Amino acid sequence: MAIKTRMLGRIALIACIACALVAPASAQDAIGVVKLTGTLQKVKSTKTITIGFRDASVPFSYLNGRTPIGYSIDLCLEIVEDIRGELGDDTIQAKYVPVNPQNRIGMVVDGTVDLECGTTTNNAERRKQVAFSPITFVSGTKLLAKLSGKFKSYRDFKGRSVVVTEASTNEAALKAINQKENLGINMMVVRDNAQAFEAVETGKADAWAGDDVVLTATAVESKRPQDYVVLGDFLSYDPYGIMYGKNDPELDALVRRTFERLAETRELARIYEQWFMRKLPSGRALGVTMSPQLRQIFEALGQPTE
Repeated sequence: MAIKTRMLGRIALIACIACALVAPASAQDAIGVVKLTGTLQKVKSTKTITIGFRDASVPFSYLNGRTPIGYSIDLCLEIVEDIRGELGDDTIQAKYVPVNPQNRIGMVVDGTVDLECGTTTNNAERRKQVAFSPITFVSGTKLLAKLSGKFKSYRDFKGRSVVVTEASTNEAALKAINQKENLGINMMVVRDNAQAFEAVETGKADAWAGDDVVLTATAVESKRPQDYVVLGDFLSYDPYGIMYGKNDPELDALVRRTFERLAETRELARIYEQWFMRKLPSGRALGVTMSPQLRQIFEALGQPTE
């Protein structure tokens, strides 16, 4: 009887070990689901990821009719596709919410927006509140003015009016150089890029201080692109990134993998060429070649060298 009991005990022990060897995959899946946190957990439960977009930041994020399109939008949609793959759910939908320079950071911080896909500069001050993807573009503050004004430098605007968008790095850059060089520039602050361009177009302001590529794109897309010039002086340098919630290591890792995948397959370069070198939906092309700095950033992510 004792021998039979011991044998039964051994059989039970072997059965337990066998179950343990067979179980890990399903157990790991269960653990993986339980461990989901932050944005991925939210997306899994709601089946929705919210994209914050700008309505007039050509060619990064703007409206084509009622549809948000652009370079930043395409990059965000690649992240969305990888989130679907990570969660194994092709039914996850992208929901678009408009943002502006004043509310974009707050909407990411409070979770209203999961991915902010526009023209947001990645700097130390903002990184205290939010996280950023790898750099997507290297821009900088310049001035757009009417060609008829014959302006050559930012110093030519001493005592004149220059418009900026509120809460932008351009506003901070213009304010700093205005104080440093005692230019006496009258800074006009508006809420968005469309209002800024309109101020120059109608003569309310002598120039618009904005990101150089946005100034160029806005002029190209205007009714009379030949009437405008973007001056050569840089007032600041601004690296863009896709913005999302801070302290979210799962999303951090996924976004990094997305950019590495896009770099290794040269898809990053293709998306860039689509929006900066080829014709936009308007039929016009910007002709903005990739800067050496951005090329080096893409190569560091894994893009093959030419």
